[in-house]
Amino acid sequence: QGRILEKTGLCSQITFGRYVRQGRKLGLDPKLFIQDLQFNEVPVRVYQPKATSDGPRRGILFFHGGGWVFGSLDTYEKVCRYLSRESDSVVVSVQYRLAPEHKYPAAYEDCLSATLHFLQHLQHYGVDPARVTVCGDSAGGNLAAAVSQTLAGRSDLPRLRAQILIYPGLQALDFNLPSYQQNRGVPLLFRERAAFFALLYLNGDALHMQEVLDGSHIPPDMRLKYRKWVSPDNIPEEFKVRGVKPLRPTDFIAEVYETVKRFCEPNLCPLLAEDSVVHQLPESFILTCEYDVLRDDGLLYKKRLEDNGVPVTWYHLEDGFHGIISLYDYCGFSFPSGKRGLDRVVNFLKSL
Repeated sequence: QGRILEKTGLCSQITFGRYVRQGRKLGLDPKLFIQDLQFNEVPVRVYQPKATSDGPRRGILFFHGGGWVFGSLDTYEKVCRYLSRESDSVVVSVQYRLAPEHKYPAAYEDCLSATLHFLQHLQHYGVDPARVTVCGDSAGGNLAAAVSQTLAGRSDLPRLRAQILIYPGLQALDFNLPSYQQNRGVPLLFRERAAFFALLYLNGDALHMQEVLDGSHIPPDMRLKYRKWVSPDNIPEEFKVRGVKPLRPTDFIAEVYETVKRFCEPNLCPLLAEDSVVHQLPESFILTCEYDVLRDDGLLYKKRLEDNGVPVTWYHLEDGFHGIISLYDYCGFSFPSGKRGLDRVVNFLKSL
């Protein structure tokens, strides 16, 4: 596997990408007590407001984005500090293992493991068991949705108060939804890269990427089964005005399906969870961006949640693009709409 990656120049590409995205080490924060710990052997960074509090605070588990391949505690340091300070919450940022070195379900298992540890030790951090939220952007939104589904039926732990999904990637069945067609070449996430990252997370390599993009990787009967959830028909018409081509179905290739069939597992693609799980989910906040291939994943999940009676606060950045939140105060520059999105998240947290 490693040799394939090296031959295609992928390893050096990933190493370089990680280096570029490292994030600078920040100095102390006058308002926060910050420490690096391990929760069930998973590295985490805990942010606690220094000010005294009337009672227990909210708790937020934060899972960073980066296609399951990039990203670290340092990359999201400014975002996590902002969330902790502005919403007066204890934030736990989770450093899950990255692909392609660690394939699915490593990232998911680390996020779940850290969450379980936190839920079992809330009083140690002065956190209110009735106000714990999972939050993530992009691949982190995928992990937050998966953890939230896993915990939905547990009665032995505090129930999550909410889930916050910031332009999450939630399915790998259809890379030709309207948002994939309209935004295929929009940075920071091209259509090809979305499939590439999903395959690296799943298998540690990006073989069969073209077949997956074409849609040859899912058997017709499964496509039919999931059509009630993953379909352009469930996307509101106003999101189709920038043009959508109906595509002819491609021929199914069985040997490709054999290599990617775990794409049908909800822990990897949360949009495919059964209604019996979805209707137990906590109140949700979903942020979508107009210029984002993953826009429709968020819209489809919003519909699923609402159809199952889950309260959803939805915020759409009409001028937003994928990854805009992670660029908050990045090297001294910031996009106003990214800050607006982050502030909407803070307002939602304060309402809990």
